[in-house]
Amino acid sequence: MNDSDLERLARAAAMWRHVGRERPPFALPPGPGQESVWDYPRPPRLVPDSREVVVLAGGIEIARSRRALRLLETASPPGFYLPAPDVHTELLTPAAGASQCEWKGQAVYWSVPSLAGDALDSVAWSYPQPLAPYGALAGHFGFYPQRLACFVGGVRVQPQPGRFYAGWITPEVVGPFKGAAGSGGW
Repeated sequence: MNDSDLERLARAAAMWRHVGRERPPFALPPGPGQESVWDYPRPPRLVPDSREVVVLAGGIEIARSRRALRLLETASPPGFYLPAPDVHTELLTPAAGASQCEWKGQAVYWSVPSLAGDALDSVAWSYPQPLAPYGALAGHFGFYPQRLACFVGGVRVQPQPGRFYAGWITPEVVGPFKGAAGSGGW
């Protein structure tokens, strides 16, 4: 990472009140084997996860991997990114629109067309040219658990609250989670 990358990350982190240095008083304490999302850093950190991750759309397997990257960011349940070789990319079509993440760069979106008669629009995304230090996300796909059945280690994940957020709530993470009413400044 060069100096401009470090400056960009510092500017982005300065926009947030909570950056993982200390848990706020309203944070739930983690139990044995659990993690608090309030201990996750901002800027986020990518960590490998070897548990089996499965993504289904209408009962059809979209992805299966034991090579996921888990993105840990303060206040959010982890996002899971799966490598393209473990994704049935032939089932994905480009969707309209894009978004910009202050950490990872520009995301493009993907749809799953006509499974069981209903197209699932913009249910996946990727970062074709992620910003430093998130280069490992190139060639990976993230999936919204709000519209797809997503599993980690055989357990179906719960979606993060809010329309835009894509965190995967699994039994080992405790919140509260960004995206719920009143959490805009988290």
